[in-house]
Amino acid sequence: MQDLLPLAETIGARLKARGETIAIAESSTGGLISAALLSVGGASAYFRGGGVIYTRQARWGLLEIPEPMPAPVLRASTEPYASLLAETVRRRLDATWGLGETGATGPTGNRYGDAAGHTCIALAGPEARTITLETGSADRVANMRVFARRALELLTEALG
Repeated sequence: MQDLLPLAETIGARLKARGETIAIAESSTGGLISAALLSVGGASAYFRGGGVIYTRQARWGLLEIPEPMPAPVLRASTEPYASLLAETVRRRLDATWGLGETGATGPTGNRYGDAAGHTCIALAGPEARTITLETGSADRVANMRVFARRALELLTEALG
């Protein structure tokens, strides 16, 4: 977590300076993205909320994304699904930015055939970005940290 704090501080300062807000829908990072952003004093100025969307029940209960999911999304752990998470949480929480993350941390892959160390991260808002990251590692905790760091880096890049 400590290595995420400098990024979170930069993001918090930029969001505050711009008068913008963020909402998070994360899965395989288990709340690390939200925790990092909330570790910054004054986070209530920019953090609208977030959720760990780890199951179908959470996807429906928190974001009202139906099962089966609409095309072209079709399944979790894809760039279209990460984009759907980002846009849905942004819209539902009336935030400037939405960040969605979905993947397979390990030690094994997911039921869709993605290997451990696979994640897709998306931003929705003034600028849309989507990336896929493959660590090649089966270390669950290390992957969670790497995924959260890359998500925060993507947000930092978009904020300039």
